[in-house]
Amino acid sequence: MAHKAPGKHYRDGISLVEIFRKFPDDATAEAWFIEQFWPDGVCCAHCGSTNVQTGAKHKTMPYRCREKECRKRFSTKTGTVMQSSNLGYQVWAIGIYLLTTSLKSVSSMKLHRDLDVTQKTAWHLAHRIREAMEQSIGREPMAGPVEADETYVGGARKNMSNAKRRELKGTGRGGLGSGKTAVAGLKDRESNQVVAKVVERTDSETLQEFIVEHADESATVYTDEAKAYSGLPFDHDTVKHSASEYVRGMAHTNGMESFWSGLKRAHKGTFHKFSPKHLNRYVQEFSGRHNAREMDTLAQMGQIASNMISKRLRYQDLIVDNGLDSGARS
Repeated sequence: MAHKAPGKHYRDGISLVEIFRKFPDDATAEAWFIEQFWPDGVCCAHCGSTNVQTGAKHKTMPYRCREKECRKRFSTKTGTVMQSSNLGYQVWAIGIYLLTTSLKSVSSMKLHRDLDVTQKTAWHLAHRIREAMEQSIGREPMAGPVEADETYVGGARKNMSNAKRRELKGTGRGGLGSGKTAVAGLKDRESNQVVAKVVERTDSETLQEFIVEHADESATVYTDEAKAYSGLPFDHDTVKHSASEYVRGMAHTNGMESFWSGLKRAHKGTFHKFSPKHLNRYVQEFSGRHNAREMDTLAQMGQIASNMISKRLRYQDLIVDNGLDSGARS
């Protein structure tokens, strides 16, 4: 008789009690990171050589490359998003666990309390983990069928200040005209994988270029009736949402709509606000977690740890002006 249980019962999850038993201190957590970074043995974080001296008597850099052209010292954090971080490995491991298992994510205030660090530190930590959750780079084209859709993220005009309303006056009532940020997304029905990113515009050139970049040329693409999708160089079918048509045979975008729903529930219930400046990292977090949801929890965490290599997000780079609204009060 088939086992019946709610949710993805076939996955091997880990309780909060078990995660603290697995990572009781920094030493065991570091050993786990080493296993994820270098499964075949420690490699130089600078040149990749396996000719490495271990156990060097150095306060922060216990490894040293023996290659004459390199000879550099390094630690487990070097060359990863953890580089230059004073946080212990246990904090990093448990932070990854919390972002992995919290389906609607976790706020920096919650991380600050749970990890016993400052809110500023928790915010930076979470964004560095989000950098490692991004999975769209180097992805194989989606074979399809593919659903393509776009959404708009941000507060309602009725909740904005009078000054903000005056700023948006005459720009239209919906979408970008209401001061929201556009996000484009694709979902492969066969693999259940999602790729999404923030886009500056929702015109034909932008959305179609996004689809061409990520969908195989032989894929069937389903969209709504938005004019931006007209003329797609794919086998293409649409549903007419304006006429309350949401499913017609195989034509629908319900999978992407479901993904948007999860993102927006986090916007309303966990964060209360996504600033345009940082929105894309939150989008990558949700797509990364969605794409790994069939995996066991430890495998999900291992995947994030492996993706930490060759990525950096210094605090000064996180807060630097990139031309987008940070949402900070003036």
